[in-house]
Amino acid sequence: MTAAFGRTTANILIEIAAVHFRPDDPFILTSGRASPVYIDCRKVISFPRARRRIIEMMAKTVEREIGFESLDAVAGGETAGIPYAAWLAERLSLPMLYVRKKPKGFGRDAQIEGAMAPGARCLLVEDLATDGGSKLNFIEAIRKAEGRVADAVVVFHYGIFPQSTASLAAVGVRLHGLATWWDVLAAAEERGSLDAGGIAKVRGFLEDPEGWSASHGGKAVKQDA
Repeated sequence: MTAAFGRTTANILIEIAAVHFRPDDPFILTSGRASPVYIDCRKVISFPRARRRIIEMMAKTVEREIGFESLDAVAGGETAGIPYAAWLAERLSLPMLYVRKKPKGFGRDAQIEGAMAPGARCLLVEDLATDGGSKLNFIEAIRKAEGRVADAVVVFHYGIFPQSTASLAAVGVRLHGLATWWDVLAAAEERGSLDAGGIAKVRGFLEDPEGWSASHGGKAVKQDA
């Protein structure tokens, strides 16, 4: 991730209202954590110019950090990763797959949809990463189907949970993201999207997310999406 990509992505997400700040009335995430911020990368699908720019940056990240000829397929995680995988596969001229959260349950009982040759080098694509937990399920599914995966790319990486990269590194996968909450906070401060008090509260969360969550009604969490 480059600083320029981080700031550009952050500004796009703020502009299309994919970023929500609520420091005085925290969101409760699916994990049970309390958070003064919430991001919805799914909104990008409705903004063609924004998504084109994001996919360009993802493609450049792949080419610079992974390589031009180091992949055989792009695999999107169900469900939010599927459109990003389709756009990125088209941009990189690669086959596209998608990975179900669990096997289909009937027919072929497939968890990987699309044509994947044994040994195919797959890039896992999702919209965002918090602590990396859900990525492990997709990685396991690809490897169980005899595919290979050494890299995952997301539009947005929370960037505040050390386990997000550590859990993936433990299974031999590198995580690449365009922007983090630190990029969004800097962009929000520059744009005047939050007053000084709001900026301070969000910074407090980013510096100690588990402590902030516990003091604002959140639950203790081991894994997240």
